[in-house]
Amino acid sequence: MSKYRTHHCNELNKKHVNKSVLLSGWIHKKRDHGNLLFIDLRDNFGFTQCIVDKENKNFSKLEKIPLETVIKIEGKVLVRTIDTINSEIPTGEIEIKIISYEILGKTKELPLPVFSDQEYAEEIRLKYRFLDLRRKKIHNNIILRSKVIAFIRKEMEKLGFNEFQTPILTSSSPEGARDFLVPSRLNPGKFYALPQAPQQFKQLIMISGFDKYFQIAPCFRDEDARADRSPGEFYQLDIEMSFVEQEDVFEVIEKLMISLFKNFSKNRLIFEKFPQIPFKESMDKYGTDKPDLRNPLLITDISEIFNRDDVKFEIFKKLLKSGSLIKSIVTKKTSTKPRSFFENIDKWAKTQGWNGLAYFSLEKDGDSKVIAKGPIGKFFSEAAIIEIMKTTSAEIGDSIFMSCSKEDEIYEIMSKSRNKIGEDLGIIDENSFAFCWITDFPIFELDKETSKINFSHNPFSMPQGDPNNLDLSKPLELKAYQYDIVCNGVELSSGAIRNHIPELMYKLFSIAGYNKKDVDEKFSGMINALSYGAPPHGGIAPGIDRIVMLLANEKNIREVTMFPMNQNAQDLMMSAPSDVNEKQLKELNLKILEKKK
Repeated sequence: MSKYRTHHCNELNKKHVNKSVLLSGWIHKKRDHGNLLFIDLRDNFGFTQCIVDKENKNFSKLEKIPLETVIKIEGKVLVRTIDTINSEIPTGEIEIKIISYEILGKTKELPLPVFSDQEYAEEIRLKYRFLDLRRKKIHNNIILRSKVIAFIRKEMEKLGFNEFQTPILTSSSPEGARDFLVPSRLNPGKFYALPQAPQQFKQLIMISGFDKYFQIAPCFRDEDARADRSPGEFYQLDIEMSFVEQEDVFEVIEKLMISLFKNFSKNRLIFEKFPQIPFKESMDKYGTDKPDLRNPLLITDISEIFNRDDVKFEIFKKLLKSGSLIKSIVTKKTSTKPRSFFENIDKWAKTQGWNGLAYFSLEKDGDSKVIAKGPIGKFFSEAAIIEIMKTTSAEIGDSIFMSCSKEDEIYEIMSKSRNKIGEDLGIIDENSFAFCWITDFPIFELDKETSKINFSHNPFSMPQGDPNNLDLSKPLELKAYQYDIVCNGVELSSGAIRNHIPELMYKLFSIAGYNKKDVDEKFSGMINALSYGAPPHGGIAPGIDRIVMLLANEKNIREVTMFPMNQNAQDLMMSAPSDVNEKQLKELNLKILEKKK
């Protein structure tokens, strides 16, 4: 028997009544009823209520012990009276009468309360993360994360995958984000890079003759923080498969996600066969390549209608002639909503830096004439209104919101408006998950400032079409076997079928401005390996942090990360990044220069 405990703090029940037990944990809460002191003892597993009466010699000492002190309690299990049973915890039918106790770990004054999950300043939470992690919600989130990773490993093994580890110190490569660089002591002036992803290594594993690989992989990117992205490091389920097409990857991931989300959530899965939405269709319908399909609202382009003579909304007509687009969102049966509903959405749009959202509702007057009721309704003839209804599938009783802006702005405006309107109408099912695939991404995009053609996604992706007879004369029309998996508006991962043909890779890189020498230098290991018989292969890498964030119903990724950094990529608890001494710099052949003001 352990000298610290006979049971965990979630184990005891009526079967243990009258037994002598040892429990160890933190003092979570105390309630002093004068002649009786209640102590809620907490460990990793749960809570047990302990009591001591005034006749006990330890009463006055226990009264003074601060919360979060670590103690060992020896006591006897008693059954609670019916009126004091706590049905919310496994130990709610019993309590421990304290016979003796021992302090195992003293505590200083607490900088934040542990017994409550109330919001607290982020700086304090991150500096004292070890205390923050004791709090119930975040403690459970981290345990959930552990269970999710263990579950994934078992499922991947069932699906025939082998787990391999790839290097952490590697070479720098232009994969989109900034690298974290590590100076080499033995190779002065040269640097390793921490991997942004095991992209090249996992492809090399396939070229090495292994058939299916996975890894819970740490990735490092010098990026700014966002609610769904940690600065510095994150983890992903890295997957690669040989002799596969796009659908083979989809089948594996759908099996895994359905099993995973059913196991760890009671929320409904809207689709058990994930919809596949081409990139262009997603942008046109939802304004984003990360659509939340729980929201039924759709976006429709109504630009052409504003060329009519019987549309007199001159502001939009003028913008249309200068190259802007006009997009709309129909809300069903909202014409009877109070004016405040429409005005609040318009005001919200202005807070986003836009000119607001124009709107009108569709009604019929006394002689059955179709009219548009609202601030801009007077600018449209009945015929124009009917044309808008036909284009947008709107009906009498519906309302139409619209915005006009340049192409590079209108999608963001309409995507955010779609989310806002859906939330205000309460039509988003919060107790569900809606997965989908976004497919058919363009290989290239045009930089509007430089007019240079760049890769729009992963440069190692296989283009669609016959690889031996590919028309490269119109590169911006080329699509790739690239795909994203999205859930509830959160992108979990990008993936692709890889370009395993060196000659084709050289051609595609040349379109983006890389000559053969550039490719050979920047991707020497990859291009060399592909020249020795590479199988068709593809993969994907869903983000572990984002999966757990969805399952835990959290909005910020820091709530599911054990030791996150703050917005400035600083670890406040360990004081990183930190200064290093001159000896360390000299060993690494480095010198710190003062930044010019």
